[in-house]
Amino acid sequence: MAKVIMVQGTMSNAGKSLIVAGLCRIFAQDGYRVAPFKSQNMALNSYITEDGLEMGRAQVMQAEAAGVKPSVLMNPILLKPTNDVGSQVIVKGEVLGNMRARDYFAYKKKLIPTICEAFSELEKQADIIVMEGAGSPAEINLKSDDIVNMGLAKLVDAPVLLVGDIDRGGVFAQLLGTLMLLEEDEKARVKGLIINKFRGDKTILDPGVKMLEERGGVKVAGVVPYMHLSIEDEDSLSGQLDNHDVGVIDLAVIRFPRISNFTDFNVFERLEGVSVRYVSSVQELGQPDMIFLPGSKNTMGDLHWMRQNGLEAAVKKLAAHIPVWGICGGYQMLGRTISDPHGVENENSLREPLYPAHCEAISHEPDTIAVERIRRDGALPLRGMELPPRETRRQSHAADENSLREPLRGMELIDTDTTLMPEKMRTQTRGKFENMTGIFSTLSGLEFSGYEIHMGKTTVSTGEHQTPLVQLADGRTDGVQRMEKGSEEPGVYGSYVHGIFDEGDIAVRIVQALADKKRVSWKPEAGGDYHAFKEQQYDKLAQGLREHLDMEYVYSILQESRISV
Repeated sequence: MAKVIMVQGTMSNAGKSLIVAGLCRIFAQDGYRVAPFKSQNMALNSYITEDGLEMGRAQVMQAEAAGVKPSVLMNPILLKPTNDVGSQVIVKGEVLGNMRARDYFAYKKKLIPTICEAFSELEKQADIIVMEGAGSPAEINLKSDDIVNMGLAKLVDAPVLLVGDIDRGGVFAQLLGTLMLLEEDEKARVKGLIINKFRGDKTILDPGVKMLEERGGVKVAGVVPYMHLSIEDEDSLSGQLDNHDVGVIDLAVIRFPRISNFTDFNVFERLEGVSVRYVSSVQELGQPDMIFLPGSKNTMGDLHWMRQNGLEAAVKKLAAHIPVWGICGGYQMLGRTISDPHGVENENSLREPLYPAHCEAISHEPDTIAVERIRRDGALPLRGMELPPRETRRQSHAADENSLREPLRGMELIDTDTTLMPEKMRTQTRGKFENMTGIFSTLSGLEFSGYEIHMGKTTVSTGEHQTPLVQLADGRTDGVQRMEKGSEEPGVYGSYVHGIFDEGDIAVRIVQALADKKRVSWKPEAGGDYHAFKEQQYDKLAQGLREHLDMEYVYSILQESRISV
């Protein structure tokens, strides 16, 4: 039976994921078999395991830190938001379906046996399991059906470390307020407090630490400094989005409303003199040296968004002068058309009435109703809203359904047509770049590894100006490179492969080609091996935690799990 410890936070972005990763690394360094575990994760960043199952990337990062292969047992439930009120629900790596938030809230307790089964299987493979909570354990409106914070801690009888983020301010109120809102049995599980992301002279903080322990009745297990690390962490996305500095080589990533797998571009962020900016407007786009269109959880919706705010036109104009590269959903957008005949992305729109969702009729008169639309910030009454006659509404709804099934015009930068399919493609893959022409000719023949995760099939027209981008190990070709023959155009590129830039010095060669085109001097200070670089970062994280956490105390509170349903 494995020993367990759980890391919970006072809020999202408190730094739970990295604390878990650091503890995994420390325990592994000390000779233990370690595994991370998060019963339910909500994220748009996902990964495909060796057996073709889908899980959250945060637990993949933690598994890497622990030195073990990622497994869906580490993240049995993954929620991938499709809109503001619903998500795709993935259970043990397989798609269960799309659910509205309220429907999932009513359903999720049925998943407790699945969580217990995954945890029990993981116990057979590990000496220590480091668990991660989600958000805050003090969300009083969610506590009754909790399966990811104190509800999970009770389920497996886990001691808890509670993390607060001092960088945002108010850390004492965060920690003490959370303890006050917990039930007595929940508070008893909290064995240690961690003040995270501290900057400055710790001696100034010491009186506050003493007062925190006196008022909270819980030991402060450590004050962790703000560490400058380059580690994939979904909680760090907000920091990445805030980067507006322009480097010697400037890479712009289009920040879709439903952006997914933005970790594809982390490999570039470690390179000296290279900026990776996430942009959501024409003004922010500026004049980059290369544009990436990342993955999207709602490709057609995000393409509409680009079209409406002018980014599509701006990208197409720049494509004549700089390279544009699309990954997964971004690759689909670059083509001629995207079709959704099965309602994969428009499923909710096809099933709901044309007029406002989440409405409740108060008056039953045929052509006038009073409705109340439920919004996240409360109820907004819309009195006496006039609607067209019922037959007109039916005709409009039918027309709306038909329009949703019609192909959507793509950006028309490459000759491809995509049809969204109900079945999701999930596979790890490897291969090599085909014969590359133009600016990225040095990529020719380079090997890569990555994974595919998409719900679409793309038909590619090859010819004089457009050829496959890569040759996969299973014999398939993937993606395209398009360049007008004999021209100096930088080209347009697209592929379904996530992680295609991570292997060897692929990212370095891309940046070097951009520097040569720009006629600026650039030489990488970091080595070309991204995997070795990540290992160094995990060691740096572990060393930082060893220096600032009372690890002897942390070891003392580990206890054997006892699953009770």
